[in-house]
Amino acid sequence: MIAGMADLVSAVQRNCHIADARHARGMTLCTYLLEMREFYRWEHDLPLGVPPPREDVGRWISEREAYWEEIEEADFADLPLAGRRVPPFEAARANEDLLPAGLVYGAGIGRFGKPHFFLARLERREGEAGGDGPQVLVCGCEYARDLNALPAALQGDTVIVRREALRQWLWEKAEAWGVKQREGPMAAALASYGFGAGGTADAQALERMTDAETDTLILHERGEWQVGRVLGPDWERMLAGLGNLRAELLARAVRDLWADCLATLPALLARERAGALHFWFANLEGMRRELAPDLVAAYAAWAGGDAAPLRDAAAAGAAHWQAMARRLLASHLAAPEGAAGELEALSFRLPELAR
Repeated sequence: MIAGMADLVSAVQRNCHIADARHARGMTLCTYLLEMREFYRWEHDLPLGVPPPREDVGRWISEREAYWEEIEEADFADLPLAGRRVPPFEAARANEDLLPAGLVYGAGIGRFGKPHFFLARLERREGEAGGDGPQVLVCGCEYARDLNALPAALQGDTVIVRREALRQWLWEKAEAWGVKQREGPMAAALASYGFGAGGTADAQALERMTDAETDTLILHERGEWQVGRVLGPDWERMLAGLGNLRAELLARAVRDLWADCLATLPALLARERAGALHFWFANLEGMRRELAPDLVAAYAAWAGGDAAPLRDAAAAGAAHWQAMARRLLASHLAAPEGAAGELEALSFRLPELAR
């Protein structure tokens, strides 16, 4: 740890609360209540699988919402580090001090313009930023976080994976599947990792899945890094300026599919990671699934013992989604003021874009 750790945690957590105050109540009610329940679990250090006391959670939500009202208009605070103040979005600068001390700080803008912050213990580090590939930071115990704990993110030339957030997300996925217990890729994924009937997991099964999916997230974020090198900073500027839900979902879906067809799926196939492939397709949902019927069909062939169609579909998808991303970006650069409207219109004609 470092000197002034308590002050640092306090500053990061306050920034997390401010971000939540501005954005949390924009969720659907169901998602909001589920996220709040799991955030309560994290704040109170409750083990996964232990139901939080309903009355306590309800009272805590009311108190948290009252606190949000107080701080919603507050400015994000600088971080107190080594006798200096570091602006809250300068994560690389903060990590110059924190990484040697075994800590990782994350800050960035996520979906729909929401800021995200966290502070965690560093578990392992791979590579160096600015090389032939991104630096990878794998995080463990988290000391400060916001309501939506993202399991992984790409910050410049650094991939960050948050194992504590990932473990919680995986447990939630298994718990949700256990309610209906449908056959399909999720059932196959959980069985591959040793989950019991109804999606129940012992510590070993959940840890096996967390280890494997940590690797999958690293593959995806490396793919995002490769894609980013092709698209350049104009893509991020386009995302930041869209201001339209369906337009942003389409742009992000196209980039995600390109990254996964370029990096994630070929690597999982080469490494014969059956559980991870099942889980990837279990989470191919919404707009991404509508855009990728060829991948869905190829998965069925792979699950039946023939991997060639999935390899071919991934290769074709990488080329297709690269071309689509370039098309979207070129449209934005040609007429920035109309890009959101054009992307929204395209999002209602998904079969025309599908691969």
